[in-house]
Amino acid sequence: MSRTLLVTLVVLALLFAVAMFGGLWFMGRYNAIVERNEDVTGQWSQVENNYQRRMDLIPNLVATVKGVADFEKETYTAVAEARANAGKVKLSPELLNNPGAFKQFEQAQSQLSSALSRLLVTVERYPELKANENFRDLQVQLEGTENRIAVARKRFNDSVKTYNTMVKKFPDRLVAGLAGFAPRPYFEAQAGAEQAPKVEF
Repeated sequence: MSRTLLVTLVVLALLFAVAMFGGLWFMGRYNAIVERNEDVTGQWSQVENNYQRRMDLIPNLVATVKGVADFEKETYTAVAEARANAGKVKLSPELLNNPGAFKQFEQAQSQLSSALSRLLVTVERYPELKANENFRDLQVQLEGTENRIAVARKRFNDSVKTYNTMVKKFPDRLVAGLAGFAPRPYFEAQAGAEQAPKVEF
């Protein structure tokens, strides 16, 4: 075997090894990004699940309150409208990739939270309602749901942070760019959320 042929075979073998290693490396990084991306989607589905739980509880809560107390029609109307508005925003996987739609969805949920807070404040005026066992059970469920939503949002943001860090750091940024993975939006509190709400009787 001639020396030139031997050198050519060695160079081809090295190129093949580099190509194989590069392909395996790219595939490994791509799969890691896919896993992180799916984790973000899965965490968001838990947020949606808790929002749905809240939406399902509201009619029962309002019906119980209406049945026991002659409370302000304005409060009931605000809850009903906020629930309807929150239900109009369609939940889909594309929502997470559209910061504008994501913000609109969160604003609708924030309005619903605000209306529910007013409902619970109104209820404080009715001792017979607070003593009603059905209402207490629903109130506990609703408060538990709000806590679940807060926990799910935090887990979602943690997952987004991990994913976004991965797709922005080198060398995964190269793989993410080639594969079309882009950073995902975080859940953000509404403007003014840092101020405690005023409760007036």
